[in-house]
Amino acid sequence: MAIERAREWLKKWGLEERILEFDTSSATVELAAQAVGCEPEKIAKTMSFLVDGAPVLIVTAGDQKIDNHKFKETFHTKAKMLSPDEVEERVGHAVGGVCPFGVREGVTVYLDESLKRFETVYPACGSSNSAIGLSIGELEACSGYRAWVDACKTA
Repeated sequence: MAIERAREWLKKWGLEERILEFDTSSATVELAAQAVGCEPEKIAKTMSFLVDGAPVLIVTAGDQKIDNHKFKETFHTKAKMLSPDEVEERVGHAVGGVCPFGVREGVTVYLDESLKRFETVYPACGSSNSAIGLSIGELEACSGYRAWVDACKTA
């Protein structure tokens, strides 16, 4: 299961015990915010794209959406999201639980600047009913991110 891969990944930083699992779905920003008990913008949603034939994840604040112009400036290609089937196959997590923890080899993770305005953010942990509260420093440490990017605008 993807949540178990995420749990194993987070063990490297002693964070696995902080994973929250809910009785209800946290598959959307709104549902995750309700489950966690925080503002939707503090949900760190992970979006999946194809760049030069390889999967790329961008972790962004819950109130953001991809700005096509900024994306193209950053990645030198048009933003092309993976289909739900491609996400699970290429990233290792199903839509609703996509996160930067325990992803398949060859997946590159980027963190969007929109997250920096918060002390704590809540990404999913591989399932549609999980999350973890992380400081920005903890997210940087355990996400395996390549770089910070500015690829979004307020939704």
